[in-house]
Amino acid sequence: MKLPAHLVFAALLALPLTTMTGTAIAAESAHSHGHELHGTMELNQGQKWETDAPLRQGMGALHQIVSTGLDGAHANALKSDDYKKMSGEIMTQFTYIVENCKLEPEADAQLHILLGNISQGVNVIEGKVSGEQPEDGLIKMAQALNSYGSYFNHPNWESFDVSH
Repeated sequence: MKLPAHLVFAALLALPLTTMTGTAIAAESAHSHGHELHGTMELNQGQKWETDAPLRQGMGALHQIVSTGLDGAHANALKSDDYKKMSGEIMTQFTYIVENCKLEPEADAQLHILLGNISQGVNVIEGKVSGEQPEDGLIKMAQALNSYGSYFNHPNWESFDVSH
């Protein structure tokens, strides 16, 4: 049985990413991560957080998925099945990041906030948020990806224009 993406997101976000990779330390495991989904992102003493290759790869793929989705939405060319496919592609990258990314605990905590924001966008594109259209979910994800570029060191990262 395939679980709905929002349940998988919730389960994955309940644990620190480092726990998922088996490298957590006891003190980190004792720290609650529930508040981070509603937290405010912060820089690392005024600097962007360092990233690793799996995070850059996964975020780059998410950027491409959202970019393609926004182009299709602007052209009014996306159907329900397109959003469903996009949700699956996003879930694949989300899972890849969780399983492969190894960040310092403080950067990991910031990434949890960001991934929580992306999962909220996925819930919208899947039609699970009353009063919002799938396009709104793409905008939410684009905003989260813009935050990624503002708070994480990812060379040549391009932000989305979400001013409209």
